[in-house]
Amino acid sequence: MEAILVDYVQNNLRLFMYNNAIFVCERLCAEFPSEINLQLLASCYLHNNQAYAAYHILKGTQMAQSRYLFALSCFQMDLLNEAETALSPANDSNLEIPNGAAGHYLLGLIYRYTDRKKVAVHHFNQALSIDPLFWAAYEELCVLGSAEEAASIFGEAAALTIQKQQQQHTLYSQAFSASSDDMNHIPCKSVEDGSPRQLKGGGNSIVKDATGNFQGTGGSSAAISQPSNCVSSSLSFYNTPSPMASQMSGIAPPPICRNVPQNPASTSSESFPRSIVNTTLQAPRRKFVDEGKLRKISGRLFSDSIPRRSTRLAGEVGGTNTTATSTGNGTSHSTKHVGNSRLSSSGLRSVTFRKPQASTGESFDEGIRHEAFDDSRLNSRASSSTSSFCDANPGEQDVGTMSISRNSSDDARVHRGAVDIMSLWRLLGEGYRLSCMYKCKEALEIYQKLPLKHYNTGWVLSQVGRANFGLMDYFEADRAFSLARRQCSYSLDGMDVYSSVLYLLKEDMKLSYLAKELLSTDRLAPQTWCAMGNCYSLQKDHDTALKNFQRAVQLNTKFAYAHTLCGHEHVALEDFESGIRSFQSALLVDSRHHNAWYGLGMVYLRQEKFEFAEHHFRVAFQINPRSSVIMSYLGTALHYLKRNEEALLMMEKAILADKKNPLPMYQKAIILYSMDKYDEALEVLEELKEYAPRECSIYSLMGRIYKRKNVYDRAMLHFGLALDLKPSAADVATIKAAIEKLHVPDDLDDFL
Repeated sequence: MEAILVDYVQNNLRLFMYNNAIFVCERLCAEFPSEINLQLLASCYLHNNQAYAAYHILKGTQMAQSRYLFALSCFQMDLLNEAETALSPANDSNLEIPNGAAGHYLLGLIYRYTDRKKVAVHHFNQALSIDPLFWAAYEELCVLGSAEEAASIFGEAAALTIQKQQQQHTLYSQAFSASSDDMNHIPCKSVEDGSPRQLKGGGNSIVKDATGNFQGTGGSSAAISQPSNCVSSSLSFYNTPSPMASQMSGIAPPPICRNVPQNPASTSSESFPRSIVNTTLQAPRRKFVDEGKLRKISGRLFSDSIPRRSTRLAGEVGGTNTTATSTGNGTSHSTKHVGNSRLSSSGLRSVTFRKPQASTGESFDEGIRHEAFDDSRLNSRASSSTSSFCDANPGEQDVGTMSISRNSSDDARVHRGAVDIMSLWRLLGEGYRLSCMYKCKEALEIYQKLPLKHYNTGWVLSQVGRANFGLMDYFEADRAFSLARRQCSYSLDGMDVYSSVLYLLKEDMKLSYLAKELLSTDRLAPQTWCAMGNCYSLQKDHDTALKNFQRAVQLNTKFAYAHTLCGHEHVALEDFESGIRSFQSALLVDSRHHNAWYGLGMVYLRQEKFEFAEHHFRVAFQINPRSSVIMSYLGTALHYLKRNEEALLMMEKAILADKKNPLPMYQKAIILYSMDKYDEALEVLEELKEYAPRECSIYSLMGRIYKRKNVYDRAMLHFGLALDLKPSAADVATIKAAIEKLHVPDDLDDFL
């Protein structure tokens, strides 16, 4: 009953029928209360996003899997201290971190969100050392800025680790498959039907050939077609687990032979068969034997070099299998199977039968069973169907050589596959690492080296869009994100950044369509509500935009970008205190989120707290040293602090970083104007007009410079051009006031 319920619950989890799985698993725990079943129930609750229920079920447990599930539920509930205690209990240093790489990764996340960066980096590295394919751990290392070059992380050592893991998995699969085949080949017979001697000696044999491969052999075709007199009382007997799957040693369990003499020492080693096939139809009683005894037993059972064959086996080779089944009353029945047998001619090479007596019949103390042996056909097939491990048989040597070469070729293929995977991971990892370091041009070059089939995937195209967004190439970013949407329209990865790209491009129709699509795809994703908020913010509805961004934060409190967007909306509403709190919340989630540092700098700049603004802009610049926007505002803060030389140097860096960005050139002209370097300022503004010919602030500043130089006609011309470009109401008032005071030199400082 327990096994049926467990299988049913796991099948429901595979089919995503979580409510039904929870109901059945509750019945399971009520009928069979154990910690293993409680683990399964907690897993059902976690799959159904009910972390609170899983938390109370697993509270106080000590098993590794229970501790991991409990920590996961605590992490989802933001109970980071309890999650840390569950994964690494301080009161017992002998307890290891459960679930290997996954446990280290979860613990690293906990340390990251509790602002313990060094310890988090250590656990992420541990997760990668255990599982080199653990991409999420590498992403966290890149976000924390602690990832080494991908060549060292996804190198030859990682490929060897994957190869070893694959070999271990293959060995386990082979052992489990051999155990399953052995269980399937056991003929169906009632337990009550056989004598104690038959129960002790009957059963199939599992032999290990010279190449190290496990091979199960069955002596009758009853493994294919079971007789009709099978009773249900023997089902649990046949479900006994094989010792091979549990011991996982390199030695196969000894074959159980019905015809072995009672005193093996009295018989010479030459009389024992090399491999013995079950000649009865009684299921074996499996026992666990330690490795030392297994070697002794195997050495004795496999030492025979005198092959013998029964009439029944010779008949099977001829194409007809006769299976004898004995019933409780001592009679025997024969079931014939015409056609191919499970024992093919190639499989018979390592199969022999032993006839302990020269008579043609055999009698037993318990029960009645007669079996005739005929050696008339033995000589005709003995040379092709039997051989000894000790004899130097060329055919047997060929089989061993082929098996060894096959294993060597398999190892070579596994190694080659691991190396290919690591080479792909190395490219992806290097590109992602460079993106996190905001080396966007280098990252794009790495992504271009990817094969076309990997480049045209949703994740890579989203990363390309992010890199172009960092380069302020919004048109290319729009193109990359559009291709990503075309490849996998269901994916939400990077859609928050894509909505910001469309916001900056002022593509209100495309942004509205994107928000509607994301809303129909997943209403509970924070990326959806970020797109909705950007859509309303573009329409200057900042209150509704703020509500949408707050909804995104509510859905995922660890989504730093949503906190940052909330902060920008608070600043747009001139609620600077709330904006500061939002930016600080983003930094608590990700201390390297440069957008939050930039937002704090903007708030302090507007509040004329220039020292605070300079500090936050400088931190953002240290995180992202290639952003021309951050460099521009850092230079502006330095200018207000009367550090004009440093401000000019920073503006030069910003211009070199992005020549298409007009902001640093305009700020450079203002700094030169304040330093009374009018001619240099005019040169910069003349060049700037080519990039932004319809920017009214450029003509307004040129008019003020000409007014300072007492060239009033050109000053009046540029003031008029500024008014023709339809500036804002505040700018219109400022320009008109400058025109009215055109001949008043004392009022020049009012325009700074």
